[in-house]
Amino acid sequence: MRAALAASLALTLALSACGGGKQAPEAAASPTPAPRKPCEAALFEDVHLTLCVADPASDTIRTALAPKDGKPWRSLAAYAASRPANAQPVAFAINGGTFDDDGMPVGYYVEDHQRLHELNRNPGPGNFHLLPNGVFFGTGDSWQIRTSKDFFDHVTSRPDFGTQSGPMLVIGGELHPKIIPEGGSLRIRDAVGIDSAGRAVFVITDDPISLGQLARFYRDVLKVKNALYLDGTVSSLWVPETGRLDNSYPLGPLIVVEKKAKAPTKEAAP
Repeated sequence: MRAALAASLALTLALSACGGGKQAPEAAASPTPAPRKPCEAALFEDVHLTLCVADPASDTIRTALAPKDGKPWRSLAAYAASRPANAQPVAFAINGGTFDDDGMPVGYYVEDHQRLHELNRNPGPGNFHLLPNGVFFGTGDSWQIRTSKDFFDHVTSRPDFGTQSGPMLVIGGELHPKIIPEGGSLRIRDAVGIDSAGRAVFVITDDPISLGQLARFYRDVLKVKNALYLDGTVSSLWVPETGRLDNSYPLGPLIVVEKKAKAPTKEAAP
C-alpha cells in the first residue's frame, strides 16, 4: 500500500514539474500520499525537495525549545543528544517557528501544554509580519493551522503544542494574497500544511525556492487548504532513520515528530 501511495506521489510531482505555474488537475493528490519512509525526496519545477508526513494514526507531535531551566538548544544535534534512551523514537524533527537572536520565540509558543509566549499580532518587518501569519497547533491526534486572527477569534482552549510563524502560504485553498505566485527571493525554506486526512505535511527544500513556488506546491500538488511558512535559510531537518542531521545555523523552536508506541499484541485464546 505504501509503495503504491509513493508511486502516486512521484507521478503527481512529475506532472506538476512539467506544468509551470498552472494548477494541477483536481484529482492529482488528495489526500497527500504518505511516503514509504518518514521523509522522501521529491521534485517540483526542477527544485529538489524533501517531503515528510506525520500521521496522527502512527505519530505524535511536540514542540521543543530548551531543557528545563536552560537556554534553547539552538540545534537539532544538541536536541538529539539530549533525548533520554527510553524516549519514543523520533521519526523526524524540523525547525519550527520564528525566533529572536537568543533563539526565543517571537510569537505564540506552547510546549507540553505550557504557554511560553503569547500570540503576536503586531505589525512589523520581515516574513513573520507579512500578514496574515499563522499558528500550527494541536492536541492529541487533532492538528490544525489557522491564521493568527482566526486562532485569536476562535481557539479558546490551550493546545498541547503550538508555534506561530509567517507568512501563511495557503489560506482556505488560496495563495496568500501578498505572495507573488512566480516570484520572490530564492532561499532554502521549510513549511507545514494539513492535508484532507488530517496529516501534517512538512516540506524542506534542498534547492533555493521562492515563497510563491513553495505556496503553489502546497496548493496545487499537495492540495492542502492551509499551509504555514516555517523559515528560510536556517531550515534544518533531522531524520534518524536515514542519518540526516542538518547543523548549519542556530535555531529556535523545534517541531518533533515521534513514533507512537505500538499496542501489545493480544495472544489468541487457547
